Amino acid sequence: MATTKRDYYEVLGVERSATPEEIKKAYRKLAVKHHPDKNPGDKSAEDKFKELGEAYEVLSNPEKRGAYDRYGHQAFAPGGMGGGGFGQGTHDPFDVFREVFGGGRGGSGGGGIFEGIFGEAFGQESGERGGRGRGADLRYDMRITFLEAAHGVEKEIEISKLQSCDTCHGSGAEPGSKVTTCPTCGGQGQVAVTRGFFNIAQTCPKCRGAGQVIEKPCHTCRGEGRVEKTSKIKIKIPAGVEDGTRLRSTGQGEGGVRGGPAGDLYVVLHVEPHDLFQRDGTDLFCNVPISFAKAALGGEIKVPTLEGSALLKIPAGTPSNKVFRLRGKGFPEVHGRGVGDLHVKLYVEVPTRLSSDQRAKLQAFAESCDEHTHPEENSFFRKAKDFFK
Repeated sequence: MATTKRDYYEVLGVERSATPEEIKKAYRKLAVKHHPDKNPGDKSAEDKFKELGEAYEVLSNPEKRGAYDRYGHQAFAPGGMGGGGFGQGTHDPFDVFREVFGGGRGGSGGGGIFEGIFGEAFGQESGERGGRGRGADLRYDMRITFLEAAHGVEKEIEISKLQSCDTCHGSGAEPGSKVTTCPTCGGQGQVAVTRGFFNIAQTCPKCRGAGQVIEKPCHTCRGEGRVEKTSKIKIKIPAGVEDGTRLRSTGQGEGGVRGGPAGDLYVVLHVEPHDLFQRDGTDLFCNVPISFAKAALGGEIKVPTLEGSALLKIPAGTPSNKVFRLRGKGFPEVHGRGVGDLHVKLYVEVPTRLSSDQRAKLQAFAESCDEHTHPEENSFFRKAKDFFK
């Protein structure tokens, strides 16, 4: 019985709109977690490692990813909808792993590479020793109005996050207590372990990567160096943002471990729809009703814009669905490179209730019309008459 393949985006734990950088970051994190050398004898970890390599190989290749987005796994099946031009899972998962982590395809990678890789697996950032880990990034979803997206706005949000402990100032040690160098790792925060052909650096079990041993942990944060606090943060939203725009506020994520750097805060914007306008890039579209008399006789009407209202001249004899463009009345470009246009589509409103006097006058008008009054209507019915002969 064939095994159903999981969705590649689900395998890597990313959205279908994920950037190449986000896909690579997700693969790096999960591949380290499930690497066979880190999970000796664990068949499920080995299977997951292979699955991750296959998913990353497809999603990291623009052509393969495009085919997968259109046809799914069927794109790579023999004679599948992808045309058979994309091999799936053609590389050894260890080759993919070495390529991503800098070992080169087919190369051994070297113990130094795996030392850095597995150092990260135990909660340390690459290049960070002594347990001073970077804080986690945070996400905040914010709803804004259509007009706030158009004009820009500054918002203040309130979030709860881990921040440096005020009692120990992030050190994790009770004030006045001694902090000594870890005797197991000599202050490195890591110990070397031999796994097969590789020398792997693991977090020191004695100090848990801190490189130091605390005589007495801080009573407030219990030695972590961080406590949960509520913060108010101001977010400046530029004019012209779209639904789904992601803004980064550097250093406003969670505080780092043992005084390490803070993470970032990502604010994802959700723009509410407008009752009158529809948006396409920097252009706006608006449907405006006019009376039959205004369409026939012409005149001026007021149409809505983001700045209030504007006068629009209507030529006599304007047909329904006629579109007028008002230059520079659309949405601003988010980087300040100009403003789009407003496209106003007029449609003639047919009256549904007529007084007896109005009906009589309209009837008199209809009886006075000839083929020159409604040339398109007469032309159509002449063609229709010839068609049914």
